[in-house]
Amino acid sequence: MADTVEFELVTPAKLLLTQAVEMVVVPGGEGDFGVLPGHAPMIATVRPGVVDIHNGGKVTERIFIAGGFAEVSEERCTVLADEAVPLDELDAATAQADLEAARAAADKAGDDEGAKKLAETQIATAEAKVAAIEARGR
Repeated sequence: MADTVEFELVTPAKLLLTQAVEMVVVPGGEGDFGVLPGHAPMIATVRPGVVDIHNGGKVTERIFIAGGFAEVSEERCTVLADEAVPLDELDAATAQADLEAARAAADKAGDDEGAKKLAETQIATAEAKVAAIEARGR
């Protein structure tokens, strides 16, 4: 069995990352899950949060994703993310402003179910960004 699993991170704009890793931890819709070589095949939803890439027995890269899907096989983990940004590139003031704007949009949505759903998604993403930035500082 191989020592690594191929990890791919894809956004609507491009293939952002492809590399062999020891393990990748993904923020799944039902909770975080780790992918090692030989993982059972699965498809999962991904919630807004941080993907941790492990090499050399430690986290070598952290990337914020805004949700999407993951496909896992014995030798590969592909994350199709709505948005992806290296965690160290996130700005606290911008994330907080995004959260306030999303909350304002939710208040303004009124009875418009589509606008409410979009605002809820934006709030969840902004809250996850704020939480990731706060955790980064610890």
